[in-house]
Amino acid sequence: MAANRIDQTHTWLLSRANARAQAIRVEAFAAAGSSGYLSRLLGSLADEGPASQADLSRRTGIDPSDIVAAVNELESRKFLTRRRDPLDARRHVVELTRAGRAELTRLDAVVADIQDRFLAPLSETERRQLSRILAKLTADPPALSTTGTAPSLTATSTTK
Repeated sequence: MAANRIDQTHTWLLSRANARAQAIRVEAFAAAGSSGYLSRLLGSLADEGPASQADLSRRTGIDPSDIVAAVNELESRKFLTRRRDPLDARRHVVELTRAGRAELTRLDAVVADIQDRFLAPLSETERRQLSRILAKLTADPPALSTTGTAPSLTATSTTK
């Protein structure tokens, strides 16, 4: 049976690849007793330093309501500490602990395994090509106009 026209579109193929990647990711993190959220939060704290919960939400793209539960879990496991911000008592500053750094090292190995499993069908050259292509596709896109179309990339200024 021949594939239909939708099965050949790039967006459909990307969504299928994403579904495969997510299945691998969820299974691997579950086997490790963790999640992508927890890994992302620990990574952000390690790479970008202490932050408020609101800042962690912005940095990681995790919904603020999910941040609270994830921070609670990481704090209960002694992977981070949460303290009042001395400059603003309404805020909590979250910091990575030594145990959190060790957990992040363990989760980095899980992430590497996820990448290897997902990209197994590709050669090293194809992996590099895919990375370049995906970086291009995920770069900040132009904002959509009120008509739902992207403005011209050459029309970035109103003055010439």
